[in-house]
Amino acid sequence: MKHLILGAGPAGVIAAETIRKHAPGDEITILGDEPEAPYSRMAIPYLLMGNIGEPGTHLRHQGGHYQRLRIELKRGRAVKLDTAARQVQLDDSSWLGYDRLLIATGSSPATPPIPGIAGPGVHACWTLADARAIQSLAVPGARVLQMGAGFIGCIIMEALAARDVKLSVVEMGDRMVPRMMGPTAGGMIKDWCQKKGVAVHTGARVDAIERDATQVMKVKLSTGAVLEADLVISATGVKPNIGFLEDSGVRCLVGVLTDEHLQTSVPGIYAAGDCAEAFDKVSGKTIVSAIQPNAAEQARVAALNMVGLATELHGVTQINVLDTLGLISASFGAWDGVPGGEHVELTDREAGRHLSLQFGGDRLVGCNSIGWTEHVGVMRGLVEGQVALGAWKDKLLHDPTLLMQAYLASAQAQHAHAWV
Repeated sequence: MKHLILGAGPAGVIAAETIRKHAPGDEITILGDEPEAPYSRMAIPYLLMGNIGEPGTHLRHQGGHYQRLRIELKRGRAVKLDTAARQVQLDDSSWLGYDRLLIATGSSPATPPIPGIAGPGVHACWTLADARAIQSLAVPGARVLQMGAGFIGCIIMEALAARDVKLSVVEMGDRMVPRMMGPTAGGMIKDWCQKKGVAVHTGARVDAIERDATQVMKVKLSTGAVLEADLVISATGVKPNIGFLEDSGVRCLVGVLTDEHLQTSVPGIYAAGDCAEAFDKVSGKTIVSAIQPNAAEQARVAALNMVGLATELHGVTQINVLDTLGLISASFGAWDGVPGGEHVELTDREAGRHLSLQFGGDRLVGCNSIGWTEHVGVMRGLVEGQVALGAWKDKLLHDPTLLMQAYLASAQAQHAHAWV
């Protein structure tokens, strides 16, 4: 059996290792489009902080790891898929055949169409090549402007702040991390960042980037402000790498649509990671949830099915735990609520604590928190486990700090009932 894996990120590597464990005689090839050993993008901020060197970003640190497992690493990028012939065309016009295919091509930065964004001094923070460019420009005292204050943007911001630059952040939303935090929580994160010396412009967009004779950039905002910058970071979101699947017969929505086995609409072809769209039992719909725990679990499940071991994905995890310059925040599930649901909020701005709980019936379907680190595991357990709270729901609506007691009582009761 010949397994071809498109993508050399965490999903691709975990899938290859899982296949090798259960199919010792099969042929495995990982196709990656960067001239690097397989690495984790989530490690790049730690590289920028100086906590690790480039080898520290690598997914596997033992020399000869892939050779020992007889996993071939091949450089190239898929540009076309022929499902009838079971072949993938690469960017050098060559073709690779397969018996089982895993699409783990990840995502790429979604660069907005801004005049001047393609010029020098503007970088995404997505690859090791990007990191090297940023390291050379983000020196102490440099004026750095970052576009985007979402989840990834806040992680990048933390790394830039550690380099002692003069940092400005521009976010189109009315608050920071608008896709994982409600207005109160997002506003508290903004206030915290500004107290830490970061200039945050919310409700603003970059309209143009102009350069003078010395290549200093003048960044024009929709508010009328003009900010000078030595470096501009684009962190305005990502999009799945699925363009090569056009006309292939593999069905795509936002990402590559998969079933409970991570198989696509074409038998023998699977998808995992940031490019895969899988069913989320909390929201009741298919979603792309681009976080590394999802990539790892989807890769494991897909690989097992690729070698004939029928395995189902139990669900997509919607979790985000974020450290923003020392302020810990968390978001789980449908944090913005569901139609007909109830919610409760508790905020103590002076203490830097905020808790927002969203209910659907007697179940916790989502939540936001700032400063409630002791409840992170409980919130995740209640949301992902879809625990029936019964009378505890009304108690939480009255006092949301009773999360631990509610979890212990309700989860234990649900577990006991399951064994009756």
